[in-house]
Amino acid sequence: MSESPSSIRAYAASLPLPDERIILGCGGCSVDFLATVDSYPNPDDKIRTTTFKLQGGGNAGNALTCAARLGLTPRLIAKVAEDAQGRGILEELEADGVDTSYLVVSKEGNSPFTYVIVDQQTKTRTCIHTPGYPPLVPTELSQSNLLSALEGARIVYSDGRLPETAIVIAKEAFIPSALVSFILKLPNIRFVIVTLGEEGSMMIEISVHGEEIVDLHDSQSEEMDVDYLLNSLKQRVDNSNPMRECVSSKVLFWNLISFLNPDNANMLEYLEIACNDFYPNMRLKAQGIGAVRGRFLLGTAEKIPSSELVDTTGAGDAFIGAVLYGMPPEQMLPFAATGAARGCRALGARSGLPWRTDLARFFNQAKHLGFVDDKEVTEVVCVVVVFRI
Repeated sequence: MSESPSSIRAYAASLPLPDERIILGCGGCSVDFLATVDSYPNPDDKIRTTTFKLQGGGNAGNALTCAARLGLTPRLIAKVAEDAQGRGILEELEADGVDTSYLVVSKEGNSPFTYVIVDQQTKTRTCIHTPGYPPLVPTELSQSNLLSALEGARIVYSDGRLPETAIVIAKEAFIPSALVSFILKLPNIRFVIVTLGEEGSMMIEISVHGEEIVDLHDSQSEEMDVDYLLNSLKQRVDNSNPMRECVSSKVLFWNLISFLNPDNANMLEYLEIACNDFYPNMRLKAQGIGAVRGRFLLGTAEKIPSSELVDTTGAGDAFIGAVLYGMPPEQMLPFAATGAARGCRALGARSGLPWRTDLARFFNQAKHLGFVDDKEVTEVVCVVVVFRI
């Protein structure tokens, strides 16, 4: 016995929705001109359609429309023009419940559209697509807009139509959480680093006591979201400085304590000792994934003048080779960035790899700038154990 439409609607309304319903999509949205024909035409044929429909299309637009109809809260990053087709795209998406506030609307050019010929005989379709112009470039999406789009998002989806923009979103959305996830899956790791090209590197160093990893679920640990922490560290980077930097969550926390206790010298001295001994107890939390205890470090890349940039081949390999030397993180990330920059000033992957003389120059410069002292220089010869045996 079939149920009535009203009972089905009532049952649908009673179904529970996910607690986290926000979905962010990036990719294509367009207008589809759908023409159904008895059979696909031969060259020079003139035929008539049996049916015609004008409808929204595009992979990301279609997927997020589906998500909206299922009760989720999708947001879309895409681009249309300020033309009749663009207005139709926005109106249809908004009518279905897709948040279009993050779409870029160009005053000039054309919105994307596709002619779709549906062959009733073979049950196939042929798509003839005209891309939108001008195309979306990542710089059209401001940092504040991107962070706003990502806020609260449970899933980020890309259909591959806007790869450069999708990469920017992925870097902002996934990398800190991915580091936490990686450590949780491989608990014997002491640290994990990801390189970001000209944007530097990120690192999470796990807190250890002797040879044992500290309990990751200690309720007494200070907890901080890794995405929030990354944004805080970025604000501390001196973008006018062409040299390498390493900003640590430990420094960030110490500055917060100094701010809260600016007039109590004895308290500050006590807290400085306490922070040096116990600060690794901070739990770095990735929403929906878990938490690890350690500290987060952000390293910058050297800004190479275009007149000195020769070839970026092997820059990441040079970075890793420098990491393998085994320095404390505050020196390791800047030195690895130095090695990568040196490699970019020569042709090929191996021509510009750093030598021990480059290590000496780095430490001389670091001492001059106050990054390390003579004692630290002698101590960094030890090799860092990445995996516990």
